Amino acid sequence: MKQFIVDTFTEKVFKGNPAAVCLPDRLLTDELMLAIANENNLSETAFIVKDRDKYILRSFTPEEEVDFCGHATFAAAYIVFLILEREEDTIYFETKSGTLPVTRKGDIYNVDLPAFELEKISVTDEMVEAVGARPKEAYMGRDLLLVMEDDFDLTGYEPDILKIKTLDGTMLHLTKAGDGEYDCFSRSFAPKLGVDEDPVCGSGHCHISVYWAQKLNKPDILAYQVSRRGGILDTHVAPGHVNLSGHAVMFYRGDIHI
Repeated sequence: MKQFIVDTFTEKVFKGNPAAVCLPDRLLTDELMLAIANENNLSETAFIVKDRDKYILRSFTPEEEVDFCGHATFAAAYIVFLILEREEDTIYFETKSGTLPVTRKGDIYNVDLPAFELEKISVTDEMVEAVGARPKEAYMGRDLLLVMEDDFDLTGYEPDILKIKTLDGTMLHLTKAGDGEYDCFSRSFAPKLGVDEDPVCGSGHCHISVYWAQKLNKPDILAYQVSRRGGILDTHVAPGHVNLSGHAVMFYRGDIHI
């Protein structure tokens, strides 16, 4: 079975967020897909199988399946456009969160993802203890979003993974205001999914960009994730949707022998 590793939200290998993309000739069992994702030990492994005019897309962390994943969808689209649909400019993925369209214009890819509604919640002592600083605000969607003070050292922050794992929400996202070049900075952590830090999180920006679009009163948010790998997300927020645009590059192609 062919497998590829694609670095997403970047134009350079070793940057952005890597995802594995597998091309089985038919859907595999959940147990086998999870075993392959665990063996890869990347934040996501995507499996794609053509079904008439769409592609079934399944995304797995090393520990469980997720309904959808932004960077895995980007990686899967990159491979489909590169190998399977060279003449197409739009493809559709059927996921557990519904149909996700992906378009390309040159070497820029755009995926339309569902936005998460954010509920403002109280900042708790547990949040302060887990992060080591008091957030300005806290919001809950699928994930927990903590808005940090402008002087918080987000780049140098050393996460306490065990404490983060006790917080509510599927993932934890820390964000703060940008520097003028970017509208916001962020980092994302998912120890409950077997991923200590997600280097550049597409679904996370279905929370982060929603917040900053409301805060800055504009739909277009240019975000930079300040993980060690780093990555840029050009986002557009519309009612119920977040459009993510960016680049992707291939790092590896090979075969899985099962």
